[in-house]
Amino acid sequence: MADADATAEPTPTSDAQRQQSLSFSLAGVREGFVAGLPVAVGVAGYGVVFGVLAARAGLSVAEAALMSATVLAGAAQLLAVELWRDPVPVAAVLTTTAVVNLRYVLMGAALRPWFRDLSPVEAYGSAFFTADENWALTVAELRDGSTRGAFLLGSGLAIWVLWVAATVVGATAGDLVGDPARWGLDFVVTAVFLTLAAGLWEGEASLRPWLAAAGVAIAASAVLPGKWYVVGGALAGALVEVVTHDA
Repeated sequence: MADADATAEPTPTSDAQRQQSLSFSLAGVREGFVAGLPVAVGVAGYGVVFGVLAARAGLSVAEAALMSATVLAGAAQLLAVELWRDPVPVAAVLTTTAVVNLRYVLMGAALRPWFRDLSPVEAYGSAFFTADENWALTVAELRDGSTRGAFLLGSGLAIWVLWVAATVVGATAGDLVGDPARWGLDFVVTAVFLTLAAGLWEGEASLRPWLAAAGVAIAASAVLPGKWYVVGGALAGALVEVVTHDA
């Protein structure tokens, strides 16, 4: 920003956010872990679903657990096991999961104003444990003025632990679980995201980008193959927010 603008009134959120200096401590990890536990329990519901589907696709318990521990991306993992067969269609799996996970580029960019003060080890170490759910929790926390930069890591660890554990449960007890829909586990993802969306709602300012994202995603799902509607909706919402931010 030019020096001539130094005395200008800051916008309610963006400039204030950029001036925050985050700390990174065990206290922040602990706070994030505790705050993330309720959401992690919900995530564990579809972790069981993934474990069941992974076992049915032919993955061993160890293979399913390893995927959950190293990928930590529920939607991408569920899509991957849906495509899994012998031989594994590597190109299709990689392309599909890459498309679905492109949203993390936008999510990471949203954290940049705060995380630029952290060291690369702190920032990228936390980024590994980023899921949609703890990203939303962290953004809400930082918007409220928190300076705990380790909150993302702590909440991500809570999700990671229960996600891996639930995968093992689903992969080992799939016969007992049966059809996940019978237990309502197929709706857990939707319920978790609706809850998180309510927490991120900022009134009328949220309406335009949310409607744009939803409209473009619905339209794109009708005309584009695969999961490109995820990227299309995310980009549309981000573009509308950029264009109308100071309107």
